[in-house]
Amino acid sequence: MPPSALDRLASLHVEYPMLFELTNASAERVSHCGVLEFVADEGLIYLPYWMMENMLLQEGDIVQVKNASLTKGTYVKLQPHTKDFLDISNPKAILETTLRSYSCLTVGDTIMVPYNNKKYYINIVETKPSPAVSIIETDCEVDFAPPLDYKEPEKPAPSLRSNKMPPEVEEEPPRKIPKFSPFSGSARRLDGKPLMQPAALPISRMLKPHNSNVANETVASKTASSTSSQQSGKLVFGLNGNQPPKEATKVAMKNSQDAPKEEKPKFQAFTGKKYSLKG
Repeated sequence: MPPSALDRLASLHVEYPMLFELTNASAERVSHCGVLEFVADEGLIYLPYWMMENMLLQEGDIVQVKNASLTKGTYVKLQPHTKDFLDISNPKAILETTLRSYSCLTVGDTIMVPYNNKKYYINIVETKPSPAVSIIETDCEVDFAPPLDYKEPEKPAPSLRSNKMPPEVEEEPPRKIPKFSPFSGSARRLDGKPLMQPAALPISRMLKPHNSNVANETVASKTASSTSSQQSGKLVFGLNGNQPPKEATKVAMKNSQDAPKEEKPKFQAFTGKKYSLKG
């Protein structure tokens, strides 16, 4: 600013540090700044290029300068233009170093942060307790908004199958599992000849408990055998030995009539084919 501005401000007894409000009436843009030196030519002020961009000013344009008193800021919300700024190892530490060269912040302004030979532009989204605050010798909380080029990951579209109710599955009746019966197959001879006797019943059927009638038949068969043995003159030890032969024969006759008659073929030894060792 020119030296005449300093003389005028000194006579007004303004507060220090000196802060100013800049207004571009043609573009209706307002911003705030401090002063570096009072050495400019009369009628001229020099602004940083990034501030001229915020004010939409060109060289030689008219700007209104007014002394302002701003409260100290307690909260600032910033929004980077690109995601690259968030890739920096410690962006808050870089901001603290960069903001030391700024005296005040205004909502709607864009500041430039140089780092590692690259320029990062950041928007001032929100400030508290007022839209324009002083950041000189103050503890200010800094928060970040998502960058301008940030895109949220797309959520997977819900599948049509999930919206539809699954078809009701009819419950099948439980299947009956057949019981295992050992040795229930058909018998075959090794020499290929047909069987002389009928196939034996499965052992599982033979092992089942018999009814009372079957038990009576076994008892009757025993009595019949005992009577036959008694008639042939053999000694018999047991309960049936005390029975008279006539009663035993009657019981045997009844049981023999009830029981099925099965003729068992006699065993014939050496009935296979003959082979000679001489050939």
